[in-house]
Amino acid sequence: MPQLKELLVEELQDLLHAETQLTAALPKMAQAASHPALKEAFEKHLLQTQNQVERLQKVFETLGEKAEPKPCRAMQGLIEEGKERIQETSGKEAPAADLALIAAAQKIEHYEIAAYGTARGLARQLGEFDCARLLSRTLGEEESADFLLTSISDPLVQQAALNERGANVNLDLPERSASYKKKSVRTEKVAG
Repeated sequence: MPQLKELLVEELQDLLHAETQLTAALPKMAQAASHPALKEAFEKHLLQTQNQVERLQKVFETLGEKAEPKPCRAMQGLIEEGKERIQETSGKEAPAADLALIAAAQKIEHYEIAAYGTARGLARQLGEFDCARLLSRTLGEEESADFLLTSISDPLVQQAALNERGANVNLDLPERSASYKKKSVRTEKVAG
């Protein structure tokens, strides 16, 4: 097997093991999350990750290679760090605990973004454009997951800062005035 293809296969084997590990870790992260949007993000990403495992198997088929996982020590370490975060933040205030989970999850996402970017680049160099397209789709999902985690963390950071200052403000669901609700209903009727 040519060296570039061998490298691509090794990267894919590493990713297959990484994604398989993540399917076991995401339910625990969802269970540990307090914020409903974060819990939902982890649950949604679990479904995506299961689809990504299937997509990786298609990549192996396209390359004519057997889908055998190779131990991914990087993901093992990142997941272990995530488990430690869950234990360390147990009993702490929700915003801070959720932010610790997000930090652990984003480290995982950044690893996956790098790994899928590398694999896609190798597939392109080898002229394996069907594989590259499949890998691009997963790469886009990983980037979206990272963006979603950032968007969830922004108000949590603000909430944690307010909590530390003793402010009694909830940024989750701001109350809307009756006039705003009426405008929304009228807008929907006009638009519909």
